[in-house]
Amino acid sequence: MNQSTKKMIKEFAPMWTNKQVWEYEQTNADLGFDMACSKPGEEVLWNSKRARPDSDLRDVAADMYESMIDGEELWIAERGRLEIRGQHVPYIMAVMADVMSDEESCLNFRMEDGYVVTAIDTKADVIDCKEFFEEFYHLATGFNYAEQTGIPENETEAKIYLARLQDEFDAKMRASLGDKYLSGNADPDTDAEEL
Repeated sequence: MNQSTKKMIKEFAPMWTNKQVWEYEQTNADLGFDMACSKPGEEVLWNSKRARPDSDLRDVAADMYESMIDGEELWIAERGRLEIRGQHVPYIMAVMADVMSDEESCLNFRMEDGYVVTAIDTKADVIDCKEFFEEFYHLATGFNYAEQTGIPENETEAKIYLARLQDEFDAKMRASLGDKYLSGNADPDTDAEEL
């Protein structure tokens, strides 16, 4: 992950669960964003065919995936405001990560001129992707850090529960990435015998 992505994750941590995303969508029924794709360094043209005013974030992220793979960035603003308020940022990050988890693509995020700008991290290696998706791991599990929902109070049971979640995540990642994936929190410099 690049530094701006790490900074945003730290600023808005913990990342939202799917439950929080769903609740946010329920309480903001008219939620829509103005979005546009552009090449890095090029002016964002909000009146072009590359722009999607008042659109659903998930739909646009899926539609713009090929453009993002080709190196374009997705600029996201509130509908009609050409900027974003902080309250929407964790929602945007969670939804984008959720959409990209289906594509197994990790993202870079940054704030620029009041917009959230996101791009597929084309330079990411397996370790970078693991680090990125671990930040959004609870999207899939529903783990809610604020409420600690689902974690047993008993320490032994909690360890078993968290180990099971890690094992499930490792199995999914191993199925997708094969031998390139390092299970758990393994250090890539650790000898294979210690794994």
